Amino acid sequence: MKCLHIFLLFSFQIFAQELTLQQANHLSSLPLKCLQQEYPNKLGQMLVDSTEIQAPKKLHPAFYGCFDWHSSVHGHWSLVYLLKKFPNLSNKELIIQKLKTNLSKENIQVEIEYLNKKHEKSFERTYGWNWLLKLQLELETSTEPSANDLAQNLKPLSNIIIERYIEFLPKLLYPVRVGTHSNTAFGLSNAWDYAVYSKNELFQKCIKENAIRLFLKDENCPFNWEPSGTDFLSPCMEEMALMQRILPKKEFLIWLKKFAPNLLKKDYKWEVAHVSDRTDGHLVHLDGLNFSRAWNIYHLINQYPKEFKHLKALADYHLNFSLPSVVDGNYEGEHWLASFALRAFEEKK
Repeated sequence: MKCLHIFLLFSFQIFAQELTLQQANHLSSLPLKCLQQEYPNKLGQMLVDSTEIQAPKKLHPAFYGCFDWHSSVHGHWSLVYLLKKFPNLSNKELIIQKLKTNLSKENIQVEIEYLNKKHEKSFERTYGWNWLLKLQLELETSTEPSANDLAQNLKPLSNIIIERYIEFLPKLLYPVRVGTHSNTAFGLSNAWDYAVYSKNELFQKCIKENAIRLFLKDENCPFNWEPSGTDFLSPCMEEMALMQRILPKKEFLIWLKKFAPNLLKKDYKWEVAHVSDRTDGHLVHLDGLNFSRAWNIYHLINQYPKEFKHLKALADYHLNFSLPSVVDGNYEGEHWLASFALRAFEEKK
């Protein structure tokens, strides 16, 4: 096993510039391994009485694996994404089989019943909601024949999530600016992408109006305050990525010059986050921060290459720094980091 880890580290360091089939096979093995692994498990559950104390698989038959609900959701996304990008993925049939089992109509109905409990209206708000709509979008745009049925199975749950967004966002008087799950800006980014794809004008209007209300007046984001000790998201970059989505080009660039003027400097440097102990489930978050910084920088460059192509080396630096660490060995990181690495590759052109 040690020799395998050394080989993977070496191969990732060499080929990190482009996602290869070899890498895809390795990265797919991590969510595939945990998709139906029930324990260890962290339930984000509120109990009203003892009858609600049940096993994770009983409570969440679709998304019980990979330690927690949201990690299971983006683990599913990772596999659907890889099936589309690499039709010759080595574990293709096993992946499809597990996706069909987990995302059955019956299992999704149980997930719906859980979310419809009066005391679970805030369950996975908004981090898990955001990833669920990312999964819904991936299924609806997939070329894999079985994906259409899975998308139809998942859609009722996604519709509930959309309703929750529309109900909740006007009530959120102040944004949450942390680098972890409750970050408001990240919680709206995938949601916006799905709202646009699905031509849901009401949902788009809700996200745009509230994002402008919460973030338009922000200036001089303190990049030098990052990272906090257990970040896996950059508050500055996530806010920028959301505003990039909702504002027209001219308005966005005016806003960005006030919000993040240093990004326009050709010699801008930003040190990667370092992890002191990858067996610690919170400290290993910082590998995820490097990936999320990378995907947001790539996203910025993709839309505005003229203004921000000088940041590509910075994005590559962040991606390449943590990529060798996405190996099988420590469940604290392996149950979720592959999804973050793939998200960075998705934006890398």
